[in-house]
Amino acid sequence: MRWTLYPKPDPQKTTDLANSLGVDTLIATLLMQRGIENFDQAKRFFRPSLKELHDPFLMRDMDLAVKRIEEAVTNNENILVYGDYDVDGTTSVALVSSYLKTYYPHVHTYIPDRYDEGYGISYKGIDFAADNDFSLIIALDCGIKAIDKVAYASKKGVDFIICDHHRPGLEIPEAIAVLDPKRDDCEYPYKELCGCGVGFKLVQALSEKRGLTIDDLLLYLDLVATAIGADIVPITGENRILAHYGLKIINSNPRNGFKAILEQVKKEILTITDVVFIIAPRINAAGRMKHGNYAVTLLTETDSKLATQYALEIERFNSDRKEADKRITSEALDQIITQNEKGRKTTVVYSENWHKGVIGIVASRLIETYYRPTLVFTKSGEKLAASARSVKGFDVYNALEACSEHIEQFGGHMYAAGLTLFEQNYERFKAAFEKVVSETIDSKLLTPEVGINTEINLADITPQFFRILKQFAPFGPGNMTPVFMSRNLTETGWGKCVGEDKTHLRITIKQGNSQQYVGIGFGLGDKKEIACGGAGFKAAYVIDENHWQGNVSLQLRLKDIKP
Repeated sequence: MRWTLYPKPDPQKTTDLANSLGVDTLIATLLMQRGIENFDQAKRFFRPSLKELHDPFLMRDMDLAVKRIEEAVTNNENILVYGDYDVDGTTSVALVSSYLKTYYPHVHTYIPDRYDEGYGISYKGIDFAADNDFSLIIALDCGIKAIDKVAYASKKGVDFIICDHHRPGLEIPEAIAVLDPKRDDCEYPYKELCGCGVGFKLVQALSEKRGLTIDDLLLYLDLVATAIGADIVPITGENRILAHYGLKIINSNPRNGFKAILEQVKKEILTITDVVFIIAPRINAAGRMKHGNYAVTLLTETDSKLATQYALEIERFNSDRKEADKRITSEALDQIITQNEKGRKTTVVYSENWHKGVIGIVASRLIETYYRPTLVFTKSGEKLAASARSVKGFDVYNALEACSEHIEQFGGHMYAAGLTLFEQNYERFKAAFEKVVSETIDSKLLTPEVGINTEINLADITPQFFRILKQFAPFGPGNMTPVFMSRNLTETGWGKCVGEDKTHLRITIKQGNSQQYVGIGFGLGDKKEIACGGAGFKAAYVIDENHWQGNVSLQLRLKDIKP
């Protein structure tokens, strides 16, 4: 791994900030690195306030969306709330549909089948709406590129309101309203909302028209926080406020669906990381292994016994997902070795038998071994479907755009995307993708990076320091967990490889006469000789808490070790 030490901020500004807040310069340094340079900015950072949320009507077309929904309610129309089958889509559908149902009965939900319909708005979904007398579809987390499908719906007498957060194409669909802060002509101040976040802004606008306040919407924020974590959007600005309050709801008054999931894993206090690794995979498992409807049903269930039953079903889907993920990853790694792909800047693999629901996870797993932009393909009807994942700093969406002549359909983000193509174009696409990436990627991006905020001594890790550090949460893109570096460390003699396959490292670290700390390095078993060979070493790590048998202690979660 390459270690990148972030530049130190201006010393005088750092000292001034430390003095104004009454904290040490180490805390002030971390704040300055996040763009926080004065008392007021620090107050907003440490004390997120719902009053800081932007007026939803600043979003282009919001007034049109609200007006059309109010008309539907007045005219007793049937409304179909439509969303994708992933976490962002299903939480969006759960949020908007459950809110509307608090005052209007003729609301139904629709999640497309991952295998039969694929990603986004489908013709089958539109036909379902037209055949069942739905005159309005509210599409969430999808639709920004559905030009032809929205036109098709219009001919069938079905109106669309689109709530999306993906990058638009050159043309915007001719829907009644298109809510997307990434539209070039949208002046909404915060551009990084997830799909569920855009859905929440619609709900906020509707509630304002009904004379409600933001406090009346608090119980919906658990869904928004889950989507923010799962969709890996920046936890800055509005997202930070929504995630902060959403986590409070999850930990104090979770909806029955979340409560039932947490009963399965026996976890009490959840961080945003726990949401990403505990709640999100289970919600996703429904759409991956069976159908996204199961997730929406769980998230909207008000009966606790039924919620427990649905959570058990989803737990089974998640177990199936884990088995499929493990098997396909092994097969994909074998394929890479067989193809002898040394020297390539990309990984592109394909098998018609791989489960479409887990190819995105497999792509992420392959990056853990071969750190390069990766696509995993499988057969999907008459076409091949793929999930793309990228390495830090490289925009895989732009790379796919450069290969679009070989692709039928694609969409996504900088680091994750999906696409379909015809099988006869697979080899041409594979060659084109390798060429585009080889010509555009900075070679250093093909080595994993550890970004280090600052160098400290172990003696700097005091209880007071950690108490303040915890208040930097929730962590995520734009506000990552601080990473520290310390030199001249030694191991006390208790170091060993741990885990079922002995791939993890557990050591006890000291620095001179400092207090000792346990260090846990996941996947760092091969660094045992460096740490335990008797010589000094340096480590990059984050500080976290270890909860064990009712005791809480600070430990170092090791990112890397070097001589």
